[in-house]
Amino acid sequence: MNINETFRSLNVGLPEDILRRKLYGDFDGAIRLIDRRLRQEDIPRGLRDCMIAQREMMLRMPADYPFTREQALAQIRDRIPDFTEEEFDEQVDAGKIGWIYLKGQPHYFVRFFKTMCKADHDFARRAGVQLHEVESAAGVTGEEDHLERSIRLMAERGSLSCRIRIRAQIRLKDGQFLPGMFLRAHLPIPAACEQQRDIVIDEMSPAGGRIAPEDAPQRTICWEGKWQENPVFSVTYSYIHTAAFHDTSRPGMGAVRPLDSGELAAFLGEEAPHIVFTPYIRSLARELTRGTGMPLEKARRIYDFITLNMRYSFMPDYFVLENITENCARSFTGDCGVFALLFITLCRCVGIPAQWQSGLTAEPDSCGSHDWAMFYVPESGWLYADPSYGAAAVRAGKEGRRRFYFGNLDPYRMVANRQFQGPFSVEKNHWRADPYDNQTGELETADRGLRYEEFDRSREVLLCQEL
Repeated sequence: MNINETFRSLNVGLPEDILRRKLYGDFDGAIRLIDRRLRQEDIPRGLRDCMIAQREMMLRMPADYPFTREQALAQIRDRIPDFTEEEFDEQVDAGKIGWIYLKGQPHYFVRFFKTMCKADHDFARRAGVQLHEVESAAGVTGEEDHLERSIRLMAERGSLSCRIRIRAQIRLKDGQFLPGMFLRAHLPIPAACEQQRDIVIDEMSPAGGRIAPEDAPQRTICWEGKWQENPVFSVTYSYIHTAAFHDTSRPGMGAVRPLDSGELAAFLGEEAPHIVFTPYIRSLARELTRGTGMPLEKARRIYDFITLNMRYSFMPDYFVLENITENCARSFTGDCGVFALLFITLCRCVGIPAQWQSGLTAEPDSCGSHDWAMFYVPESGWLYADPSYGAAAVRAGKEGRRRFYFGNLDPYRMVANRQFQGPFSVEKNHWRADPYDNQTGELETADRGLRYEEFDRSREVLLCQEL
């Protein structure tokens, strides 16, 4: 079995004595007990798989929480010298600074400062920081940006298309490389879907990469072999992305081929460990959709709940997260993928087919990882929802933009993945850096899967031309 499949048993949960050590941050003690249990032959398969996955999660968690309280305060005061300890504690209590225990002492999330800047424009101004992604910068200048322009043009024309070219690269850090070592590299590439056409692999280096079928659930180009010099794995691809406009205030305006139950069944069920209908998720779904039987209205209420109430936060690597959707519904915090998963889970829970899409935002002046969702209603067919962009519009005070991202996407996207926790066409033999999604690439040696901090990734938009 692919070792990454052990995550499907994550909801089994750890034995209490191991869990107590994990929560206290005694990872060495928890791993020692896991190793002892795994030597027993009578451990049920689900519990064994859960402990195997949890063991690797605990090995990785400290890298996501490197800062002591003093170090975290110093990072803020480097930008805001008069930032007080009381302010810091208030931010922690408000859930704006993530932390865990390591050996009984609080340690703080590696990207907590960037989260505070992205989620709070006042804090960012006080720190003298301007994040340049369009989602982050929405509403800052007061002028029409290219997202607002695309929204306007889509409403006027019915759709908007862009020809996009991107170069992506991945490379093992020099300190990790040994001449003659085996490397297997995966880079995401555009998948065939409703939005994308004319997909062309313009260049690849080294030559001979294996290109996955266009309909692969997580489409990649894969290289493998032994190398005397540390290679840069690179692919340049182009495609046309078309975003059609859907006026969700007037559903059912277009001719839609209805899908039968067999075609939709795959998008209605649970998918452990994160798309799970827990008692709380069931209760929340009923509460949000009470009083309406219309699928579009149910989906809108779920979208409104997330976008109007959730607070954006950069997240640790998904590798180390448990119960992503339920924890988001409890904490009211998450990032684009967390919000998309919660939307998908709640939709499925009330009988609305929903699925995952992810890849990149490919804007004229930036390129970044991103996740969003699709959902199906009989009167309109498959529609899109981007709760993260919707929540960003709330932060910027742009209600029209928030409403747009229920039913629609902008044309500045690259879709590589259409299934959460989907397989690669060439499977990894070892742990993936992200066992659920693939936006920036994966790398492994003959002996193990590599973590993100062990290799460099880059991507660049070379062309973004409206058609």
